[in-house]
Amino acid sequence: MDKKEKVSELQIAFMVMLFEIGSTPLFLVGGKAKQDSWLAMLTGAVFGFLLLMLFFWLQRSSPKSNLIELLQTNFGKIAGTVIGITYSLYFAYESMRNVRDLGELASLTLLKATPISITMLVFVLVALYAIWKGTEVVFRLPEVLLPMVLGFYALMVVMLGIMGLIDFKRLLPMFDGGFKPVLHAALPDVVSFPFGQMLVFLMMWCYWEKPGVPVKATAVGYILISLFLVFMNAINIAVLGPSIAGFSQLPFLMTARTLAALRFIERADILVTVQLYLGLLIKMMVFYFCSVKAMSGITGKSAKLWVFPVGLAIYASSFLERDYTEHISIGLGPSLKIDPVFQVLIPLLLALSILLRSRRKRKGGGEIRT
Repeated sequence: MDKKEKVSELQIAFMVMLFEIGSTPLFLVGGKAKQDSWLAMLTGAVFGFLLLMLFFWLQRSSPKSNLIELLQTNFGKIAGTVIGITYSLYFAYESMRNVRDLGELASLTLLKATPISITMLVFVLVALYAIWKGTEVVFRLPEVLLPMVLGFYALMVVMLGIMGLIDFKRLLPMFDGGFKPVLHAALPDVVSFPFGQMLVFLMMWCYWEKPGVPVKATAVGYILISLFLVFMNAINIAVLGPSIAGFSQLPFLMTARTLAALRFIERADILVTVQLYLGLLIKMMVFYFCSVKAMSGITGKSAKLWVFPVGLAIYASSFLERDYTEHISIGLGPSLKIDPVFQVLIPLLLALSILLRSRRKRKGGGEIRT
């Protein structure tokens, strides 16, 4: 890790918020719970916060180490390296999913005549350039983009309210089937996406300019954006109703198109599309960044050496899925079932290893070496 790369507390908070927004508002997360999907989102956020506490604890065991270094220290050089490579591939895969989301969204809205291969290439090159320039450049972007994104969403909600399109009665009855459907929708799917993805900050907290772990900045950013995502989920239901919102592949775009009755606004979905582009771009960039940093840590080579190979792999793999329907079905199906291995199981095993090493160290009165 380059010790010269430093980021501020505010940059971390903003990155947490914009990263968590990502593509989340695009879908009806927790849709299995129907009108209680916002409660499933809230439940997922609570369990996600418990998971975040685990990530804080892992980082505190070695504040200036990233996830790869923690794995190698506590699982041993060989096992830690193998698991680290797996994490790098996982981050690249998640980045690829966001690249495909960007390409498909562009072809559905603003750039219908442009080949998806071109739009995805442009997005990958933008991320590649930022990562090539370094950690500080990557973390400066949310400072500029987050106020813009939140401003767009606020404007959308105000316009929906002016038109009288928001009917919170559509959220009733609450807990119609009891708490079980809400819990079933939240675990593991909502925890995995988006809240469990906070795992990536185990690759980035080590760049904080101060000693220790930026717990306050991260926790505040997480809580605020969780409440925002719960609210936006409720807005989708309140505008479209649970049946239409659950049936639509892109419910938030459909919500935006209900504003067509405002005569002084044409193509309100463009406003939504731009803010989704920004969220998706940051999320794709963060996963790409973490994959590059992971490979750099594993090989001991400069991160710049890995920027192009990882970017090429992300771009090439974004064509593996035949169409957007297959992309969505995999992303909201098998992918969410694999996520707990990386987001929960391995971090728990890592925590157990740290505890065992600490106990042996106290009993032995010396330092454990690997």
